Amino acid sequence: MGAQISLGRIWGIPVGLHWSLLLVFALLTWSLADGFLLGRNPELDLTARWVIAVLTSVFFFASILLHELGHAWVAQRNGIPVNRITLFIFGGAAEIDKQAKTPGVEFRVAVGGPVVSLALAASFGLLAVATQNVAVLGASFFWLAQINLMLLLFNLVPGYPLDGGRMLRAAVWHFTKSERRATTVAMFSGQIVAFGLMAIGGYLIFSGNFINGIWLIFIGWFLQNATVAEQSSATVQQQLAGIKVGQAMGMIKEPRVPSRLKIQQLVDDYALPHGQRTFLVMDDEVPRGLVTLRNLAQVPRERWAWASVTEAMTPWSELTKVTPDIDLIEAMKLMDDQRVGQVPVVDGTRVVGLLTREEIIHLLRLRMELGT
Repeated sequence: MGAQISLGRIWGIPVGLHWSLLLVFALLTWSLADGFLLGRNPELDLTARWVIAVLTSVFFFASILLHELGHAWVAQRNGIPVNRITLFIFGGAAEIDKQAKTPGVEFRVAVGGPVVSLALAASFGLLAVATQNVAVLGASFFWLAQINLMLLLFNLVPGYPLDGGRMLRAAVWHFTKSERRATTVAMFSGQIVAFGLMAIGGYLIFSGNFINGIWLIFIGWFLQNATVAEQSSATVQQQLAGIKVGQAMGMIKEPRVPSRLKIQQLVDDYALPHGQRTFLVMDDEVPRGLVTLRNLAQVPRERWAWASVTEAMTPWSELTKVTPDIDLIEAMKLMDDQRVGQVPVVDGTRVVGLLTREEIIHLLRLRMELGT
């Protein structure tokens, strides 16, 4: 889930909020003000309860951020870049740039968050004891200790992609020496946990506990979708591991067109007859840029007859480029970061091809069909 609200950077990692968190923040604050705090401190006036509820909610989401920073810190210490941290409706997610290379690293990264949650639960618990004579503070610190402990226990459930599921994956990987088998076991456990939560949610609904039932079904559904997404990502990683860009490019040939070519001629002679969507713009082996059908759509149709592709192309200097000898997975990551569907492949100053998502998908399908 992408962040819509930026909170800045911590250790160079972009931190942001998804809009769904605002809804949870409002519901949580209301629940604290008119529920937990009212029951614990009925003598408090309405304004005081709401102020304490807002501050308690802020501390809770700060706890979630610290949990994710625990993962991020361990990942960075083990040489794994972290792209971003996003706080959203179900808590938070630290987007790790690449997979751990050993089960030990996998386990350490997974356990980093729970260790922070345990420390927070203990700290808030001690503060609750120390401030038990100050009713308002004692109640808030007790709630924060309780919720951090619940966060810890929930994340330790052995269902991928929860922290417990990642620890399970690391353990199976360590004992079986097979990363693929570890991933299969972890994904299966994730499915069991997800459907188990949805089943419990359904039971609660029929038992009259509608709100908690719906919430568990929603969490189970989210985990199930996250597990499927992780499984797909793991399959791609396994199938394409060790493959270089040079082995994937060129399976689909993109034509090279001169910069003086008119847009209408490009459409009539190249795009429509051959179904081409991407074109390298080159003049006498000198690269000028790259033009796609999306670029062409930005030019008014009435100008196509006399406007050249230069007006529509992305200039060569602005393009992200890769070399034939880099890992295909690294190139895919670069394409995702730049949000592009293709990147030129260069060897020194020479253009040797174009890597497209279509080629990557084609290669992936071939390897899966061949069982390699």
